[in-house]
Amino acid sequence: MPMNAANSKGGKKLRVLTCAFVCSPSGNTQLGSGEAVLGWNLVTQLARFHEVHVLTHPSNREGIEKGLQVQTHPTLSFDYFDLPRWLGVLRKLQGCFQFYAYLWQIKAYFVARRLHRKIRFDAFHHLTYANDWAASFVGAFLPIPYLRGPCGGAQKTPRQFLSEYAWHNRLWERVRAGMGWVLRHDPIFLLGQSRARRILVCNRESLAAIPMRFRPKATLFPVNGISSEDLTLIASRNGSGVSRDHKATVSSAKPSKEFRILSAGRLIALKGYGLAIRAFKPFADQHADSKMVIVGEGPDLPRLEGIVRPLQLGGQVCFPGWMARDGLLAAMCSCDVFLFPSFRDGGGAVVVEAMAAGKPVVCMDLAGPGMHVTEECGIKIPARSPHEAIELMAQALERLYHDRELCVKMGQAGRARAEQVYSWDHLGERLLKIYEDALEAPSREA
Repeated sequence: MPMNAANSKGGKKLRVLTCAFVCSPSGNTQLGSGEAVLGWNLVTQLARFHEVHVLTHPSNREGIEKGLQVQTHPTLSFDYFDLPRWLGVLRKLQGCFQFYAYLWQIKAYFVARRLHRKIRFDAFHHLTYANDWAASFVGAFLPIPYLRGPCGGAQKTPRQFLSEYAWHNRLWERVRAGMGWVLRHDPIFLLGQSRARRILVCNRESLAAIPMRFRPKATLFPVNGISSEDLTLIASRNGSGVSRDHKATVSSAKPSKEFRILSAGRLIALKGYGLAIRAFKPFADQHADSKMVIVGEGPDLPRLEGIVRPLQLGGQVCFPGWMARDGLLAAMCSCDVFLFPSFRDGGGAVVVEAMAAGKPVVCMDLAGPGMHVTEECGIKIPARSPHEAIELMAQALERLYHDRELCVKMGQAGRARAEQVYSWDHLGERLLKIYEDALEAPSREA
């Protein structure tokens, strides 16, 4: 469907229909908190420039309405709908959630078709649930320009690191890979990919998984960002972004206080905390003033405590449990290094937050964190083997412990990258340019 150039260039606001299955400023524990925050930030950014109508699940309503009370968005409206109640059991059964989301997308098409007859949208954007193998029936069949993402899902745990998993986690990795292969060959998914004007992907692995015939339409775009409010709050906590131990100078060879290594996330096998604890052991043996704090809750906690005990790290490794976001940001501001050893995080929001807090990041060179972190703002560990990763993590901690100037330099570079690349306002402006480019040339449809 041809697009009026005046619409795409700002002469007139576009009427944009979006599908955000998960969308809430406060997260959604039922459907996925990180994905919900992503959906909210994207629709509110789009609403800065266009009239945006959002198809979403009713479990998001409470969070959305609270968000709209804090900040009104007159160009943003929501349409809530669900599947029949008897299908709700699929949301709770292990391995069936994707099937529930797939059926919801079918219903979304019929809702979208009805709304389009009334409103006549200029474009459709599938935002969440946006794994890079999830079909969009609206994108495949609604006869208007279609954009998709940012999405991920192609990232996998490297084969050498599967030994870090229990047998049931290894089995799930195989099931997940098989499901991804099947769904990437779904005719509805392929039709949508063919129709899409732009396909936004959140990491290198997902970009590489796109067939060559669709790749010219693909663009790297993160699923994580940081708000201007958070940037301001972090700067005030840090004293304009300066680390707690470096208010005046950065020349001291060793820290004057406890050297604190922070990590945060759900305590599950793919986060790699067992690897991080074993890497911390030789470092802690040399530095009694060091401490590792792992923030979060999850089923892997007993296993992790079982790793700590025989290593005699009980006094230097602690698990404080879940923290509210304000508390976590405060913890980031008071740490020295942020360690994120995850094997396959498509995004990794906490990495962007740690960069915004002005902290050097040590992470695996994989998926989202591998894209967020550059050599200027952290140390990336190649994923060749667990043994090598443990050695290189320990060396990275040792290097940062002794080189305080490097710590500060990396922290400053991370803060600058967070402001310049990952602020939501900047990402909203990038999205505006993507719209302008995608919608001005109808012939770009595959």
